[in-house]
Amino acid sequence: MKTKLISYTIFILLLAACYKEVPRPLTVDFAYVLADSSHTVPISVNIANRSTGATGFKWSFEGGEPATSDYENPGAISFAQAGPHKITLEAWNDDTRSSKTITLVLDSAVQVSFDAEIQVNDFSPVQVKLTNHTTGASSYNWTFQDGDPASANTAVPPAVTFTTPGPHTITLQVSNGGQQFTASKTITVKSPLHTDFTLNPGPFDDDYEAPLTAVLGGKSVSYLTQQWQCAGGVLDSDTSSANTVYFANPGTYTITLTNTNGKGSETVNKTITVKPNSHLRTITDVKLGISTAHADIGCFYSTRLRKVYRKNDDLTKEGKEIDLVFFGLSRSFTYNKFVSPDSATSYTFSAIPGATVTRFINRQEQCNCGVSFSVSDFDNMQTDAPLQALQLPAGANGNLQFDQTVLPRIILFQTADGRKGAIKIKDYVLEGTTAYIVADIKVQKYE
Repeated sequence: MKTKLISYTIFILLLAACYKEVPRPLTVDFAYVLADSSHTVPISVNIANRSTGATGFKWSFEGGEPATSDYENPGAISFAQAGPHKITLEAWNDDTRSSKTITLVLDSAVQVSFDAEIQVNDFSPVQVKLTNHTTGASSYNWTFQDGDPASANTAVPPAVTFTTPGPHTITLQVSNGGQQFTASKTITVKSPLHTDFTLNPGPFDDDYEAPLTAVLGGKSVSYLTQQWQCAGGVLDSDTSSANTVYFANPGTYTITLTNTNGKGSETVNKTITVKPNSHLRTITDVKLGISTAHADIGCFYSTRLRKVYRKNDDLTKEGKEIDLVFFGLSRSFTYNKFVSPDSATSYTFSAIPGATVTRFINRQEQCNCGVSFSVSDFDNMQTDAPLQALQLPAGANGNLQFDQTVLPRIILFQTADGRKGAIKIKDYVLEGTTAYIVADIKVQKYE
């Protein structure tokens, strides 16, 4: 029995001598996630510990906040500076110790900004001076919509020229190596300098006879200053775009307009020929209605303003200008008269404010006044000389009516201001439910 006990003891000792301790396995690993998937500082990095078999941990974050941690999972670490940053995890257990290091490369923070300054002014062509204020970028890409040049890839941008009128977008796209940033500005280009004007006689000078006032209509664009010149004419203004020029005598005149805009100048010349004064105003195709057409066509006429007045027109200011009143009794045109404006109320019309007196000879063949003026005299009249020779008697009050049987018919008149004239009735017109006469008028000018 004693021998067996000794043998068992020896076996246990031999077994213990042959046993070797096996260390606990350890794996050190971790992962990180960038907030917003951006590598641009400032940034927050979330750390996830994937180590196994460890009982202790020590983290170090180069350039991070916090810089170290003893927690198994340190959470989010902040980095404010661009560049490489080492993240190291050292882990251990009772048997072993190990570590892992990764390098996190972060990009610099970017502030993309630039100024676009138009040089001289915004009339085409426009040169734009660009000043780059961007910070933190490592590459640059400029695009200039419709510009010259169209693009550039330098930090210092070129001067850019735009010629096409309208808006143009300037875009700067930069990168810090991992992310792109963009800024844009829009500049608007005005049309290039263009000089032009219209030259037309004034509303009472469309016969181009002296004295004549011509209306100058500005059609220029993109100018800063302008200068009008006209030898022999009197300009209302030598700088205004809305302008007139007066010519006292006949002749051919040149009007010159010069515009400048700080980038150049342009000059345009136009001529006008002013005819000798005939002292005669010719008015064609005047329509005057029978009395029932007064609301639609009108029965009153001003030879100075060359204007027909209708029933509902406000005559408060212009009633004194009316010198012809036509009264047509019916559509049959069997009873027609030109009557003095001051007698309008005797012929179904309302009183004309400021009415004046006009003398008429409605029927030369029955006036017994020794006045004769034919259709041929009317048609051949080029100046007022034939009218000057007319002597309308004081009793020429237009009391005689006429019908449509004589066509053309000449009616003579003299206005309150002494101007003599002749009316040639060319047609009697029935149109729908209305009726009117069509006449040409030749009258001495109001001078």
